[in-house]
Amino acid sequence: MFESMQAASADAILGLITEHKNDPRPEKVDLGVGVFRTAEGETPVLEVVKKAEQRLVDTQESKAYIGTAGDPNFNAAMQALTFADSVGAERISTIQAPGGSGSLRVAASLILRARPDATVWASDPTWANHIPLLAGAGLKLESYPYYDTNSHTILVDQMLDALSKMPAGDLVLLHACCHNPSGLDPSEDEWRAIADVIVERGLVPFIDMAYQGFATSLNDDAFVVRHLAGRVPEMIVSNSCSKNFGLYRDRVGTLSVLAADNASRDIVHSQINNVVRTIYSVPPDHGAVVVSTILNDPELKAAWRVELAEMRGRLREMRVLLNDALQERAPQHDFSHLVRAKGMFCFLGVSEDQVNRLKKEFGVYMVGSSRINTAGITARNVNYLADAIAATL
Repeated sequence: MFESMQAASADAILGLITEHKNDPRPEKVDLGVGVFRTAEGETPVLEVVKKAEQRLVDTQESKAYIGTAGDPNFNAAMQALTFADSVGAERISTIQAPGGSGSLRVAASLILRARPDATVWASDPTWANHIPLLAGAGLKLESYPYYDTNSHTILVDQMLDALSKMPAGDLVLLHACCHNPSGLDPSEDEWRAIADVIVERGLVPFIDMAYQGFATSLNDDAFVVRHLAGRVPEMIVSNSCSKNFGLYRDRVGTLSVLAADNASRDIVHSQINNVVRTIYSVPPDHGAVVVSTILNDPELKAAWRVELAEMRGRLREMRVLLNDALQERAPQHDFSHLVRAKGMFCFLGVSEDQVNRLKKEFGVYMVGSSRINTAGITARNVNYLADAIAATL
């Protein structure tokens, strides 16, 4: 049966993990893998997560299956975190999903059932897995301009022009905050202009919110979701708890669908649950209950906000630290976009040949596009990193 198959290409980021691990150089630097790291280079379990998990150990009495929609307390808490009071809850269906990727995959199946001829328009560039994940499910994808690699700015005018020409009923895939891979987000005024065109053209927003709380704040990072929720009849939002709760391997996320009215919402809800049943039957329970425990306990929620702010602050500090070091070593080059970007990712802004040289000569690992995870920068390695970058310019 398998004799005609060819080996699939290895995932670039997963390949970097192996290369970095096998590199014997003590000064090596990993800027590739997309996880948060402390100043010591560790990806920790949040203290508030440990407290919630201990509470579960002490109180949980069963590991029986949960329903296809997942934990209702988790869904309600995440829906409130995402939408606040921007729209009536009777129009929203929210289900638990196995991470942001699982949420996107369920959304893809739902879109195919509702409008199989629709096109999903994704930013150029977008998260590396958006295209294979959504296109692999059978969706048609096209791109719209977003990032200028020369000026390291958002192509707002070109984006608006592209949106104004999209057919009504098509979907626009937007990054709510911390755009991956560029790290550059529209301002609130630019989001309003984007929303105006979406409403005028009758497009359906499809929003990926994987980093809520990593850019500016929990509320500010949800601005585009809440602004559009009050203006459009339909919207899809995929949410992930991997980054802001540090639950990468526990696969925790939600899929929310805003429908035109309560009756439409009930139909959508039934279809989503049917999709889930045909893909993975029921979602995993542990991580979602951890998040629910945190969000529904005022003391734990306050502690989580503090830890989230500390993670956000470290990412900001490392951007400034690297920019300052590069200004000193390569003053003829402008790296100010490092500071203007938000979240974990941004483009360093070097060529693929220079990326390869950084890896070969200095043990500095990043993907070929020069997208870096700023969480890999520390006070201990920043000078070495800046020296290596300067030497390749």
